[in-house]
Amino acid sequence: EAITEGTADLVVTTRVPAGFLGDWLMDVAMIAVAAPSHPLQQMQRTLTLDDLTLHTQIVVRDSGRRQQRDEGWLGAQHRWTVGGIGASRAAVLAGLAYAWLPSHLVAADMEQGRLQPLPLATGGLRQMPLYVVLVKGEIAGPAARKALELLQRHLPR
Repeated sequence: EAITEGTADLVVTTRVPAGFLGDWLMDVAMIAVAAPSHPLQQMQRTLTLDDLTLHTQIVVRDSGRRQQRDEGWLGAQHRWTVGGIGASRAAVLAGLAYAWLPSHLVAADMEQGRLQPLPLATGGLRQMPLYVVLVKGEIAGPAARKALELLQRHLPR
């Protein structure tokens, strides 16, 4: 909505709406994780979607107001929706649920044993593309253009 309504100058998004151009920035690896104490980690076997269905999943809500969209696996019978990735990570660290979280965000947690990847037969790791959209294109202001330049210069290609 920030793109289509023109309420932002520069947007990082997972999807570029029709009628706009965007540049690919990077793919973010999303990994299914839970705390070592979580019941899914205690099963000591490869997990199935049926196993996930029976446990609480944390999802980050869509910030859109009009046309909210769902992405990723949302098959759990019980789901907690939180406002941001930090709240999702905190709930998973507390052992309250499982979630797919950015691997770079949870790398230290996994190294230190606070989180573990879920042993899923399939779907435990997925890639989420990120794009940057200069919303006002040719008439964008200098701050938006500089921000775009910095993103493009400092992100891996």
